[in-house]
Amino acid sequence: MTILRHCIPFTRKTERNMRKGKSLLHYAAMKRSLVYLICLLVLLTAAALGQDVIQLYSGLPPGSPADYPEKNYFSKIWNTEVVSNVTRPSLLLFKPQGTNTGTAAVICPGGGFMALSIDSEGIGVAKWLAQRGVTAFVLKYRVAHTGDDATQEFTTIFSDKEKFHALVDPVIPLSIADGLAAVSYVRQHASEYGFSPDRVGIIGFSAGGTVTLGVSLRYSPENRPAFVAPIYPAAGTFKDVAVPADAPAIFIAAATDDNLGLAPDSIAVYEKWTAAHIPAELHMYARGGHGFGVRKHGVPADSWIDRFGDWLESQGWLKK
Repeated sequence: MTILRHCIPFTRKTERNMRKGKSLLHYAAMKRSLVYLICLLVLLTAAALGQDVIQLYSGLPPGSPADYPEKNYFSKIWNTEVVSNVTRPSLLLFKPQGTNTGTAAVICPGGGFMALSIDSEGIGVAKWLAQRGVTAFVLKYRVAHTGDDATQEFTTIFSDKEKFHALVDPVIPLSIADGLAAVSYVRQHASEYGFSPDRVGIIGFSAGGTVTLGVSLRYSPENRPAFVAPIYPAAGTFKDVAVPADAPAIFIAAATDDNLGLAPDSIAVYEKWTAAHIPAELHMYARGGHGFGVRKHGVPADSWIDRFGDWLESQGWLKK
């Protein structure tokens, strides 16, 4: 009796019920059933979001110098969840909600090739797309090896361009290779997930925008994206790379007050695409800084994803 008093609320009503011959075990069973129901609802919600993890390679991918434990944590500096020390790339799947449009997108979070801003530039975007009938895959691509807090290291090292590039430049080709592998995988398995291999696009932010541009400029027939959307990308790596004649249509968004000085990169990419006579749309916002993602900051750049949705609609990607 003492043990049961600690398991469920023991009230006068309970005592009356006991006097009527109802067992406390009946109430404990009811409480357990309620807990099980809540747990089931949580599992069903997770299943509805379709958050399956897909390993992009079997074992350590080609070119990786070493294998480090992946780290997931909340960064106080970036004020968001981040992932660091990715050596085994993977895809996080979000299944479409409601009507399946038959379109899919690979999403590449940013983070200076030292971490991945997995929520605001990954999962949040995936959920937004899934709500509009798009199958979304968040890519965790390879990044540089860092210590306890990659975001702190980024803040410290970024101003020293020589040290920064010495750290991240070797991993950039690996990150782009992961982007190409991701598009290949998604296209190859399109029928399994219910979309067309010819309706697979890629969107990326900052360093993920670099990955996106790398894919849009270096694809082969098996991993050509249907559309690309680099958001405030770092594009200097590709200044001398020509746009392919059959390059996909592009959507670009950035802020003029980008505090990393990357606003001109977005303009340069737009000019490269238009010079190649490939459809392009550019949105330059007066305020937004760098790394605005899908979080609302009370600045003009907050509306970028709505304009992205308009663009997807106009291109036919949100029509079944």
